[in-house]
Amino acid sequence: MTASAAPGPADPVAAGGPGRPADLLITGCTALVHDEEERVRFVEGAAIVVRDGLIADVTTADAVAGLDAVERIDARGQAALPGLVNCHTHAPMVALRGVAEDLPVEEWFNDHIWPIESNLGARDVELGASLACAELIRGGVTTFADHYFAMDTVADVVADTGLRALLGQAYFSSQGPEGRAASLDFALRRAGDADGRVTTCLAPHAPYTVDDTDLAATADLAREHGLPVHLHAAESRDQTEHSLARHGATPIEILRRTGLLDVDVLIAHGTGIVDRDRAALAAATGRVAVASAPRGYLKFAWDPTPVRLLAELGIPVGLATDGAASNNSLDVWESMALTALVQKSATGDPRWLTSRQALHHATLQSARAVGLGDAIGSLAPGRRADVVLVDLSGPHTQPVHDLAATLVHSARSADVTTTIVDGRVLMRDRKLLTVDVPAVVGELTERLPGLVERGHGRRIQEYDA
Repeated sequence: MTASAAPGPADPVAAGGPGRPADLLITGCTALVHDEEERVRFVEGAAIVVRDGLIADVTTADAVAGLDAVERIDARGQAALPGLVNCHTHAPMVALRGVAEDLPVEEWFNDHIWPIESNLGARDVELGASLACAELIRGGVTTFADHYFAMDTVADVVADTGLRALLGQAYFSSQGPEGRAASLDFALRRAGDADGRVTTCLAPHAPYTVDDTDLAATADLAREHGLPVHLHAAESRDQTEHSLARHGATPIEILRRTGLLDVDVLIAHGTGIVDRDRAALAAATGRVAVASAPRGYLKFAWDPTPVRLLAELGIPVGLATDGAASNNSLDVWESMALTALVQKSATGDPRWLTSRQALHHATLQSARAVGLGDAIGSLAPGRRADVVLVDLSGPHTQPVHDLAATLVHSARSADVTTTIVDGRVLMRDRKLLTVDVPAVVGELTERLPGLVERGHGRRIQEYDA
């Protein structure tokens, strides 16, 4: 997937040369790296050298004993991982965390979420996005893909907090041509913002809220401007059955006939992808990826994303949380563990997914899903210096017999001690450096009564899928 203005790898020598002082030097960690066949392995006693926002070297602590550095981190007893990626969320929806619980999806949307979202103003979005970014940083997420409204505000928050993001201004066909035009305008204006950390996409909501004409026009715009597309599709088996009954085609087949599988597309959820969809997906000429958020599917009593089917087709599946209104958290560590566990249950095969496979989904596959597969997702020279450190000294992570299993099934987001994006430390020793959480929570709490009011009878859209 080719996201607009995506940063790419660079020669580490050109980025400063081995003799120049490092901007940041991390020493003593156990580093998660990938071999030439992309298998996950671990290097003990590692050192990570950062210059100009890039990883210049991954070597041994002994090899850099005499290297000068502007900033140093002693990471003994910690694992170093590529920064995690949340491949599909609606960051401002943390303001709605827990507002609608234990409901079928149509009631959740029509009676609660879409009436409340009609109240949203830019300040609500800003506060919600700021709180979300704090949660993401604390959980070791360095990049997120956001699909929501008031995206200019979200882009500003990304710039201020130091995170990396793929952003798309969502729209429905009920908005008329103006919705699609606004999505394109945002994507073209904000691509490359925040020193290149913001990439952009077109963001139609879903085939059940965006008609075929708009979907086809979106595909044309994506081709014309070299933009990826991020949308919901085949969210559940019910949606697939309804689509077949109404249109004679599955949601994936609708993406195929409107041209969206011939551009770079990130499909959120895909739990309703069925064997019938294999032909459409196999015929895709664009770079297709799927974002899976298993916790929300369990809450809505949906099937899991068919990860094995997608793997057979060579389609990367990135980890996601969806918005906190449905998932209640932005914890990608939980998504990683649930992905491994749910797939074992769904396939009846305890050998699938393994811990190392889950880590591959969390790193390289997630990076590819958001169009940044050449820039992030691996600790290697030339990649952006997006790094997280994880404390393994807690009683719940000891002893360590299998580090991959420890990271997937024992470690928690609260074990992340340090989060780094482009070589800039956003959290160190669990102290957030770019978000004032008490101030954000204080103002958001004051605004909540007006935000959650539903007596006006308005909705931003009707869920009838």
